[in-house]
Amino acid sequence: MWKQQIEDYCKSLGLDTIGFIRSRRFVELIDFYEQRKEKNLQNEFEEKDIEKRIDPSLTMESGKTIISIAFPYYHDEEYKENGFSIYTKRNDYHKVLKSYLNKVCEYIESLGGKAECFVDSNALPERYIAYLAGVGFIGKNNMLITKKYGSYVFLGEVITDLEMDLEDVRTYHEIPKYIECGDCKLCYHECPTKSINQTKINPNICLSYLTQKKDLSDQEISLLKGNVFGCDYCQLKCPYNEEVETNVLDDFKTLSYMNEDMEIFASMDNKFFKDKISNTSCEWRGKNVIKRNAILRMHRENQDITKLRGDSPYINDYIERLLKKRDVKE
Repeated sequence: MWKQQIEDYCKSLGLDTIGFIRSRRFVELIDFYEQRKEKNLQNEFEEKDIEKRIDPSLTMESGKTIISIAFPYYHDEEYKENGFSIYTKRNDYHKVLKSYLNKVCEYIESLGGKAECFVDSNALPERYIAYLAGVGFIGKNNMLITKKYGSYVFLGEVITDLEMDLEDVRTYHEIPKYIECGDCKLCYHECPTKSINQTKINPNICLSYLTQKKDLSDQEISLLKGNVFGCDYCQLKCPYNEEVETNVLDDFKTLSYMNEDMEIFASMDNKFFKDKISNTSCEWRGKNVIKRNAILRMHRENQDITKLRGDSPYINDYIERLLKKRDVKE
């Protein structure tokens, strides 16, 4: 009863890709996380405490059910490749999803339950939860892929104390079989750094991760390929993204200024960052990391970056490193 009522309410909000699983300790992930630690595949953005990653009761002690909801973000306006990933060119998904999920929580409370919602604000494995709940499958590119919207979705979760009769739709051991991907290896071929490949997944050389690192080595700089924030290489070639439903949620219409030329971002001041970038999901990393990546892209395109020196030692250091490297080559 509760499951259907919550599904119907979500659909009234325009959210039609929803899954439910029992809130439980995901013991099957322990070996996976321990191996990641042993192989140094963790990064500074990840929760180090494995128990916090596998035990929802540490997030909500009274939780009985986890609801996974996919939020489609792709709009088919003119696409301009300027180094910013598609997902970054719209309103900050953290704020948008939270506004929707708060409504879902309020509805659950009207049914007599308690609920808490999360958007990148907990350590739980949201893609795995969505997979178990049947929201989508995990592809060879390590992304959650939905039937209706492909991988162009954000994920949000609600944990509630309402208990429902549920069973996992999928199992952990099915993931590496990549049943839905079949023999397709397009994402392996497209990944510039081979972060995803046939033998392993190394998120620490993923371009999306590198664009968000505060400090980059010369080798990491060479891997960026002109990316400013995020990466879409594998998404853009995935067959499951060829015919997806678009323009679903008006909250995710493309922000036109995110298609501006690179010099705008390489020279942006605090006002531009506050008025423009702070509306997007790029904001959390700060102005200088975005400026740095824009400068790196300009340098890669043989544009003049000497005029971009300013008051920031951080930015000036990267400019000098790039110019020194160019002089050595010449």
